[in-house]
Amino acid sequence: MNENDLRVIKTKKALHRALLSLLKTRTLESISVSTLCREADVNRGTFYLHYKDIGALFDEHLHYLFKDLEESYYEPYRHVSRLVPHQLDPSTIRIFHHVKKYYQFYEIVFDRKSPLSYYYSLFEKIKGLIRETSSDYPPGERDLSLLIAYQANAIMGLLIQWSEEGFVRSPESMNEQLTSFLKLQDLESPQNPADNHK
Repeated sequence: MNENDLRVIKTKKALHRALLSLLKTRTLESISVSTLCREADVNRGTFYLHYKDIGALFDEHLHYLFKDLEESYYEPYRHVSRLVPHQLDPSTIRIFHHVKKYYQFYEIVFDRKSPLSYYYSLFEKIKGLIRETSSDYPPGERDLSLLIAYQANAIMGLLIQWSEEGFVRSPESMNEQLTSFLKLQDLESPQNPADNHK
C-alpha cells in the first residue's frame, strides 16, 4: 500500500481528527474501532488496512507529533555554533509554533481530566531533548538530572499556562516571553559563566 497515495493520506487524516475529537471526552481505552470509524466516516475494513487497533493509531499520532516537536526544539541550534540561552534570538524559537499547530492534542494533554500518561509522555520527551543538548551547559556543581528536570518543568509550565488561556497569545509573543525569562534568570544568577571569560 502506497502511504503517499492521496486517498490513504485523506483517510489517515480523518482517523487522526476523529481520534482527537473523541479523546476530548473519552479515555483512549474506552474508544472502540466502531465509534472511531463512525466519527471519521471510514469503514472498519479500511481502518484495519492501516492499523491493528486504536493504540496503533494513537502511537502513530504521537510519533508524528514528537517528530515535529523535535525539529522545532532544535531550530535555534541550527543558527548558532553554540546556544547561549540569554543570547537566544526569539525568532528562531519554534516550539510554541509547534504547540499551536497541534493545539488540539495539547488541549487534551493539559486537560485536568486526561490521563497523566499523556502528560508524562510529553514531559519525558522534553527531558530527552534537553538531555541531548546538555553538552552546551557549562561545567559546575549542578546535578545535571535535576537541572534537566527543572528546565523541562519550566517549559511544561509555560505550555500549561498558555493552554489554560486558550492559546490566545501568539507563538511570537511566547517566544519573547521565554527569551526575557532566560535573560532575567541569567542576570539573577549568582555566578554568570560568561563572567569567567572576561
